[in-house]
Amino acid sequence: MTEGPTRWIKVLDQSRCIGCHACTTACKSENEVPLGVTRTFVKSVDVGIFPQARRAFQVTRCNQCEDAPCVTACPTQAMYRREDGIVDFDKQICIGCKACMAACPYDAIFINPDDHSAEKCNLCAHRLDVGLEPACVTVCPTEAILVGDLFDPTSKVAAIVGREAVQVRKPEKQTKPGVFYKGAHQATLDPLAARRPPGGLYAWATQERHPLVAGPATSTAAALISYDIPHQAPWGWRVSLYTWTKSIAAGGFAVPVALAAAGSLSWTSTLVRWGAPILGLIFLALTGALLIWDLKHPMRFYLIFTRHQWRSWLVRGSVIISGYGAALALYLLTGSRLIGWIAMVLAVPTAVYTAYLFAQAKARDMWQSPLLAPHLAVQAALAGAAVAVLSSSSRAAMIVLVATAAAHLALVAAEITVPHGTAHAHLATRELYRGRYRVPFWASAALIAAGIFAPPLALLGLLAYEHAYVRAGQCVALA
Repeated sequence: MTEGPTRWIKVLDQSRCIGCHACTTACKSENEVPLGVTRTFVKSVDVGIFPQARRAFQVTRCNQCEDAPCVTACPTQAMYRREDGIVDFDKQICIGCKACMAACPYDAIFINPDDHSAEKCNLCAHRLDVGLEPACVTVCPTEAILVGDLFDPTSKVAAIVGREAVQVRKPEKQTKPGVFYKGAHQATLDPLAARRPPGGLYAWATQERHPLVAGPATSTAAALISYDIPHQAPWGWRVSLYTWTKSIAAGGFAVPVALAAAGSLSWTSTLVRWGAPILGLIFLALTGALLIWDLKHPMRFYLIFTRHQWRSWLVRGSVIISGYGAALALYLLTGSRLIGWIAMVLAVPTAVYTAYLFAQAKARDMWQSPLLAPHLAVQAALAGAAVAVLSSSSRAAMIVLVATAAAHLALVAAEITVPHGTAHAHLATRELYRGRYRVPFWASAALIAAGIFAPPLALLGLLAYEHAYVRAGQCVALA
């Protein structure tokens, strides 16, 4: 008889958890996890109102998803799903792009500060492979952690999942988690269901202040987070700057060529023949440099092409950028109008593919907006029109500048006024225009409006908006 399929899963019985942190300690020891990061941690929330109050615990870690967003987003297959259902990782081919971190809805992945590679709980796969239980299971004093095969009818986990009331975190993300919670309080499962201590209390006292900590309460429930760990945004200023340089690289060529095709500029003008392709290549090179610089393993960037995982939009975007760069170079060398048309067409996916890259970040609800792709196209056209006005004083370019500035501001207004589908998206958007990022956000609107009269201000306004948008999209806690 052949053996059937295996699906390793974990059941966390929160009615048994006493918050001793033995699982965290055992995990760090078994897997040599350095200080400052953790594969698993125990969160606690104080629920109820005195004297009817208690402390609820929740073990938080990788959810071993059947449809794992981190696997889809990883450009080099460093994150992969084994046949037995364990989502594992290969540090030797990790480039440190942090796409997996942005994609994980459970905030379960981190960059190891010692080896600069992505890491998370993998159910101690090396122990399971030799018939041992994960380290956290062996040390739990109350048997609150159970690991077993979902397809084995004799296993405890199969019995619990099949016959008892269990919950999973964020079922709306449709990742089909392999970690099930029994007896968990909703305030521990949902990061927005409990209030965060204002000003920092208890374990928060020594942590970096979260942008929502000092702001309005995120919940009216009688629940207060009493222990958590810092949650960092994976993508910083280099990603914000990359979206800006890419807009100039795409729009700085596409707009002048489009104006030439419409008869508003001459194909033989200095701008169309030389300025636009040179500008496009320069800013495309800056875009590539920023992307590589942002990697924790920049010397491994070539793995995007040699070990590519085609579902990742980092891979698809790299191919698009490479194709656009090649078309720009050919146009610069030949001056062929046909090549110019091809390059102009390739400028469009170059401008908008980041919308699909951000959409793979399932953890970030604000980035799931269907308006993001057209908005990025408008931003590229705005950048290109500003450059064209500066270079040629073309009346047609000025009309494009006014139209795209108005379109950008209209899309921004829609972003902040249209009701959002989730509380996460709502809170992130509120942080964009009312919270920590309100200064660059409103400055960007003023600069872009003024850019109609002074095009360099429009470019500065786009840069300020990109900074605010990228940062605000990552500011809401996930766990």
